Amino acid sequence: MNPHRLKAYLYLLLASIIWGIAGPIIKLTLGEIRPDIFLFYRFFLSTLVVIPFTLKGGLHLPTRRPKVMFMVFLFAFLNSTASLGLLFWGTSKTSLLSMSLISLFSPLVLVLFGYFFLHDHLTKRERIGTLIAFTGAFILSIAPILMVNQESGQLLGNVLVFLSVICGALAGILVKKLMQEEVSPLTLVNMTFIVGLITVTPIVIWQNGLVPTISTIIHLPFTFHLGIIYMAVLSGNLAYYLNNLGQRTIEVSEAAPFSYLYPIFSAILAVFLLGDRLTPTIIVGSIIIFIGVFLAEWKKRRYN
Repeated sequence: MNPHRLKAYLYLLLASIIWGIAGPIIKLTLGEIRPDIFLFYRFFLSTLVVIPFTLKGGLHLPTRRPKVMFMVFLFAFLNSTASLGLLFWGTSKTSLLSMSLISLFSPLVLVLFGYFFLHDHLTKRERIGTLIAFTGAFILSIAPILMVNQESGQLLGNVLVFLSVICGALAGILVKKLMQEEVSPLTLVNMTFIVGLITVTPIVIWQNGLVPTISTIIHLPFTFHLGIIYMAVLSGNLAYYLNNLGQRTIEVSEAAPFSYLYPIFSAILAVFLLGDRLTPTIIVGSIIIFIGVFLAEWKKRRYN
């Protein structure tokens, strides 16, 4: 195997493992801190990591192209405050297992959006697979109203996670367009955290007040600080960078299957570490999602 291709696979695999471990960390940490404060703290730490690199090399923003600049800021907002905010809020209200399985639908939503917005080719089998996977994700999302003795907030949590998937897919479309405009992948990663911090800060201050927010962060138990540091530095700066390195070397069709790995890692950890239950509805929804994913990806792997 080509050594450059092998490195790309290793980069993507490592990023998937980091993001898979992030699921339980998010769930456990949200038991001690509100989602908006969690997000603020994470973006603050990630931005601190970004600042030295930004001061040294600059952001290389396309300032002379207003349309592209708007796309950069829109991408950064969707990739940070919108998608992660919805994900954290949803995860705080639903099980990690449901969150992970609904997230399996994310790459297929990106393929579907690519078909509509970028006019990417979508085969009949891919359309069928996407529809089947959507059905499975829908079943998982509405599971709380199909089952007895479920918390009322879980339905909202599942819907928020699904909306996070939509925001992430829109960000994926924008990043493809921005790559075509020759905007640096590192610039997009750095802008994600900077714009995230700028946009989430007013929300946190309005919801909690500046002093109570700082007090909450200061008085967090040490283990929760470690969890958020993991999310900021490893699951944030490092994993995004590794993912970009992998995406740069191999084709999009080869990189796409790695997007299914971290929700699976999170789902396995949810069952064995957090004790999430594999209910009949979750099992049925998961099987349907896996069938849809297999149909869509098998077609691409066969012909690419």
